[in-house]
Amino acid sequence: MERTFFAVKPDGVGRGLVGELLGRLERKGLRLVGLKLMQVSEGLAREHYADHREKPFFAGLVSFITSGPIVATVWEGREAISTVRSLMGATDPAKAAPGTLRGDFGLSISANLVHGSDSPESAAREISLFFRTEELVGAARPEESWIYAGE
Repeated sequence: MERTFFAVKPDGVGRGLVGELLGRLERKGLRLVGLKLMQVSEGLAREHYADHREKPFFAGLVSFITSGPIVATVWEGREAISTVRSLMGATDPAKAAPGTLRGDFGLSISANLVHGSDSPESAAREISLFFRTEELVGAARPEESWIYAGE
């Protein structure tokens, strides 16, 4: 099992899309193991986007993610990182395929609804930034093995 970080950004929360966006991940067979509604501080935003610190759009990223509440989540499942990235669609909603979260609901490259980890390393880093270990539920219980049938 693999874990990944996924966040509904302020535009998704503000537009009332949280249930739809999270529901798509659930229907894909991923298991929700962490969830919180939160306001991201400037410090956390700067740490979260540290890889982009030297890029011209860094200030915009920090400003946007701190502009309203987000829903931070952790998901578990087989190939969870690539599965979530595929469901999200291209960063630019104009280039995202229909049926993806951004293709169906995204409005612009800056207001693109969601964030998802892009590698096992970034997933581990992002999960630890937004969640304490005790805030996450354990691995899938044996009685829930049907969730991962067909592996």
